[in-house]
Amino acid sequence: MKRIQDARLYGIVDLGYVTPGQVERMTAQLCTGGVDVLQLRAKKLAAGEIERLARLMLTITREHGVPLVINDHLEVAAAVGGEGVHVGQDDDAVAKARAVVGPACFVGKSTHSLAQAVAAQAEGADYIGFGPLYATGTKPDYVPIGLQDIAEVHRLVTLPIFCIGGVNAARLDEITAAGAKRVVVVSAFLLAADVSDEVRALKHRLEATFSPVG
Repeated sequence: MKRIQDARLYGIVDLGYVTPGQVERMTAQLCTGGVDVLQLRAKKLAAGEIERLARLMLTITREHGVPLVINDHLEVAAAVGGEGVHVGQDDDAVAKARAVVGPACFVGKSTHSLAQAVAAQAEGADYIGFGPLYATGTKPDYVPIGLQDIAEVHRLVTLPIFCIGGVNAARLDEITAAGAKRVVVVSAFLLAADVSDEVRALKHRLEATFSPVG
């Protein structure tokens, strides 16, 4: 199983873009393409349905050695034995998340500013999401933070930092030039004509830009 510290490309199966019936196929395509870590995000589904989908995904992600992260639902992550859980600024604290999911499950936190990023590290998060870099349909209520703080957040925070929000193939070069080492891609993968090919191409560009994490 890949460690979160070794991941560069983070995918999300977001039920705002795919239906529950598409989850298995999408998970398989993302894993085949080469995502390093995969999150299940289902803001509007009941916990029981999220647990059902998570179990379907785990069968696939574990075949590929890809950690599965559950967004928000700590009890679901604990019940299915997911490798990670992710909380937002308005969700449970990292300490509470860790108490629920146990020490074997890593905990990530969303951050939207340098101050929040530093606070998440102090709070004991295992990684952070940093963004949204651009306006995004995934989180339309969030004001984009732009690229100007990417280099500084990497200076201030030693955790793995995954830049998120409007990341796609056309923007990848300017994002990495600004200092990003890890990225999260959502709609650009989920809406692609060929999901696996889209993942594979972006992963290849990341690997060409950076030496292996380690």
